[in-house]
Amino acid sequence: MIRVAAQECRDLWIAGRGPVLVFGFSVLLSAMTYLAATNRAMNFLEQREAVNLTVQVGLAVGVLLTVVVSADAISGERERGTFEGLLLTPVPRRGIVVGKLVAASTMWVACLLVTLPYVWVLGRGVAGAGQAALLLFTVGTLVAVGLSGIALVVSGITNSVKTSLASGLLLLLVLFAPTQLPALPRTGVGDAITRINPIGSALHYIAQILVNRRGWTHDLSYLASPVATVVVAVGILIVAGPRLVRLTAGSR
Repeated sequence: MIRVAAQECRDLWIAGRGPVLVFGFSVLLSAMTYLAATNRAMNFLEQREAVNLTVQVGLAVGVLLTVVVSADAISGERERGTFEGLLLTPVPRRGIVVGKLVAASTMWVACLLVTLPYVWVLGRGVAGAGQAALLLFTVGTLVAVGLSGIALVVSGITNSVKTSLASGLLLLLVLFAPTQLPALPRTGVGDAITRINPIGSALHYIAQILVNRRGWTHDLSYLASPVATVVVAVGILIVAGPRLVRLTAGSR
């Protein structure tokens, strides 16, 4: 597993597109932070709300990039014809999928490291700046690893990068769309949808702490969905790993 993860990290960060994706992420975050700090149209944001906005954008885009990397992890190698060499390595099939998950998760770690300075700049003098960093690390990691695992499963059962990538982006669109309805958690059905949605529940939990200044344990039940997503995704990868790691998806 360690050998596969190390090789995948080299392919992503030395010979791959990892630095380019992180650079684009930093440019986007810089523009958003500049607008939040200087633009008159956004000056109505209270400092805690600006920090919360930065955390949510960092989480959303960081998870998106992590899912993109995971969607290419297996189907991409099949399509490029490089998967056979990986199968010849003396590593168990489950070790291969777990190693790929670890390598894909480094994209989230990179996005997290890029986001933290912006959170500190916007949150200087606010007690919530430290909370924001810790929330981004804990809650964001749960969401990123869980959805990355799901994208990796989809990548394992398809032969086309376009199919796995489109499936991952569609999943993110379905999960992110309800978060743009501000009044959703205020209704009974809306609250249930928010709790089921790992992204919606994570963003709601973060906002309650940063903006409404509630304690970490007050709305802890909202983290049930992100935790369950991680457990289910990693469980599927471990159980179905040998079937996912094949030269052709669905072959016996």
